[in-house]
Amino acid sequence: MSKSKIYFAMVITLLLAGAMQSFGQTVPPATKEQVDKLTAVLKSDAPQKEKVDACRQLAVIGTKDAIAPLAALLGNEKLSHMARYGLEPIPDPAVDDALRDALGKLKGRPLIGVITSVGVRRDAKAVAALTKMLQDTDTEVAQAAARSMGKIGNSAAAQALQSALPKAPAANQLALCEGLFRCAEALAAEDQRGEAITIYDQLLALNAPHQVRTGALRGAILARQKDGLPLLQKYLRSSDYILFSAAVRTSYELPGAEVTKALTAVLNPPTGVPEDNQILVIQALGKRADAAALPSLFALARSGAKSVRIAAIRALPEIGDASAVPVLVELLGDADREISQAAQEDLAALPGREADAAVMAMLNSSETGRRLTALELIGRRRMVTSIPALLKAAADADPKVHPAALRRLGELGGPAELPALLNLLMQLKESQDLDAAEQALSNICAKADNPKSYTEKLTGLLSQAQPAQKGALLRVLSTIGGTDALKAVRAAVNDSNTEVRAAAIRALAGWKTADAAPDLLALAKTADNPNDKTLCLRGYIGLAAHPELPADQRLSMCREAAGLIQRNDEKKLLLGALGGIDLPGALELIVPHLDDPATREEAGTALVAIAEKLLKGDNASTLAPKLIEPLGKAAQTTSNAELAKRAKTLLKQAQSKASTPK
Repeated sequence: MSKSKIYFAMVITLLLAGAMQSFGQTVPPATKEQVDKLTAVLKSDAPQKEKVDACRQLAVIGTKDAIAPLAALLGNEKLSHMARYGLEPIPDPAVDDALRDALGKLKGRPLIGVITSVGVRRDAKAVAALTKMLQDTDTEVAQAAARSMGKIGNSAAAQALQSALPKAPAANQLALCEGLFRCAEALAAEDQRGEAITIYDQLLALNAPHQVRTGALRGAILARQKDGLPLLQKYLRSSDYILFSAAVRTSYELPGAEVTKALTAVLNPPTGVPEDNQILVIQALGKRADAAALPSLFALARSGAKSVRIAAIRALPEIGDASAVPVLVELLGDADREISQAAQEDLAALPGREADAAVMAMLNSSETGRRLTALELIGRRRMVTSIPALLKAAADADPKVHPAALRRLGELGGPAELPALLNLLMQLKESQDLDAAEQALSNICAKADNPKSYTEKLTGLLSQAQPAQKGALLRVLSTIGGTDALKAVRAAVNDSNTEVRAAAIRALAGWKTADAAPDLLALAKTADNPNDKTLCLRGYIGLAAHPELPADQRLSMCREAAGLIQRNDEKKLLLGALGGIDLPGALELIVPHLDDPATREEAGTALVAIAEKLLKGDNASTLAPKLIEPLGKAAQTTSNAELAKRAKTLLKQAQSKASTPK
């Protein structure tokens, strides 16, 4: 059997083994024969790819028998990486022996790779050899040795790195620090905290980049556990912002009331701490969510620098304690708008019944401004329990409160509130109140499982309503839709009152379904008022653009509309509708507009949209000749580079299909 066939058979075997494992079955250990076949590939003159794949498979099934063939490739510039990939997962200690042996023989990139593998395997016996390499003149070798010793992470590695650090060239110091950080983490995890603390303290004392100093401070505090509090307190008073911020961030990881106390001590007067530092501490207190910090935060929220006050206010919802409610309510009346706005936003976010009760107390206030704030908060807090109070406020004597209460009812109310809202609507007279009631009714109907079930209640009030109220009812009916609602709106178009008639026409023009199309077309042709004609024509064209209607019906509607259009904006609406109708007849209506500077862009867009679909259809070769001239014109006249590019591409397709024999 050839080497290629052997290799192919091995790959199939391993893939099948992987498939069995994916189905939860136990994969039998690799046989000696399987390993021998793969190692034979490594020893042969097989192509590099086959050797790479063999290394990859040996990483999965390799045994002691694979170690020597893989180790033999460690000095190979092209295969060293994959040889190490194959060796690293093999659990046999002979791998470590082979890698240590290679440390004394290799140079350059292969040596650096082997150093890395020694660290991956955490070979403690390699520390002595790696220690010598810390002094290597090749900086990459020295740095790789430092990082690998960090991965090994034992006391011997740590001591070697500590000794080397003061004498190391500047270029190698970061790698040595990285190695020491890893050692300290490993030692602390093994409860050798004394050694870890020594390392962190050494790193903290260095004149090193900020990432070293901040990492060392964090480690020094955390490794000391409870005894780290004095160190935290010291650096919370540091004039070095980098170390100060590192201390604050470390406090996030420390539990206990004493840590909260240490943070609040920074804020208590007389402070002298810069505003930026105070804000950082306040944010930390918010994240800790310890109610013990509240007295300090309350004091800062009430007075001091604005940025600090706002930060303190922002921290209160994170702690989420009910004792913050009176403070926030107090701050709503602050003379500084930013402060009062921050308090309002936080009162909206603060959970709990106490905050709800405070908002309801504000709604019952005699001050209009306070009541309006309460209504805003009711909406933001989604206080559905406030609905009875909202209904009462909507009928209140205060004219500024009416519309706000009605808007909240629309947001929070449901079908149960519909009768009360309709009663209110029939009593309202001011336009802003009527608009708010109309919007509230529309919102409630939209939330219903079957909005059309409310049509009878609404139409039943039309005969009793005043013109302004009737207009509001008609507009709500237009949002509901349906046959009965359309019948009521259609009848109102002929109302003797001009206000009602105008409202009905506007409701009809905004209708969402095609059953209103005949009425709109008739009004577009016959209405006495030019504005009504325009409104109905636009509504009619809007319905013609509905993609759920059959294409031939939409095209017929566009033809009807085309004979009534006079304004450029109406022409553009029509072209927009035609662009969605992929029928040849639509081209007849589009092409004339390519010559009009006011509409050529819209016409070109519609033409290209249709042509893209027609040239993919069964009749492409028949239609292609009709598309050549208009596509050429669109490509030349448009100012849109992308549209011109699409038109030229389609023109070439049309020319090609037109010249193809049918």
